[in-house]
Amino acid sequence: MIDEPVPVAAPRVVSLYNAANALTVIRLILVPVFLALVVASGMTDHDWRVGACLAFCVASATDFVDGWIARRWQLVTSFGKIADPIADKALTGTALVLLSAYDVLPWWITVVILAREWGVTALRFWVIRYGVIPASRGGKLKTGLQTAAIAWYLWPFPEPVDVAGPWLMWAALLVTVATGFDYVVQALRLRQGARPGS
Repeated sequence: MIDEPVPVAAPRVVSLYNAANALTVIRLILVPVFLALVVASGMTDHDWRVGACLAFCVASATDFVDGWIARRWQLVTSFGKIADPIADKALTGTALVLLSAYDVLPWWITVVILAREWGVTALRFWVIRYGVIPASRGGKLKTGLQTAAIAWYLWPFPEPVDVAGPWLMWAALLVTVATGFDYVVQALRLRQGARPGS
């Protein structure tokens, strides 16, 4: 008696053209738009600063929405895995560099945050053959604090409301550094656990 072949479901193919990827592309497009608005404002013109802040907030919102859409409707693609973090780093990095260039934010804070962001990205690539380091709750808090702090610096708040910006940035800096060390520990554990005989 010959056994009947068991039908195997074909792997699900996710189209490159989906809502999650579209939002990621929109975020990438908004980066130069945001840059132009900040330059036009010179960080002194009220209306241009409002426009820059709104562009930054809209771009940041797409970061939260596209990830949710990709997970909710299983629209994760190789393009999204690569383009999404690039778009995030481009947006945040551009904002921090501009704030420092206009003497609104100390350069050392920008350097520390960007070193951590790119360092964690390098760590993920370093251990990618052994596993994936997932985004932690601390990482999400870090993103939220960075977004809030940058938006606060961009919006032309009057005194004394504007002083909240530096406090938010300090909180973002502390969480950024702390979660950076946490990612290093996770990466080392992942590498250690993947060694033969471990």
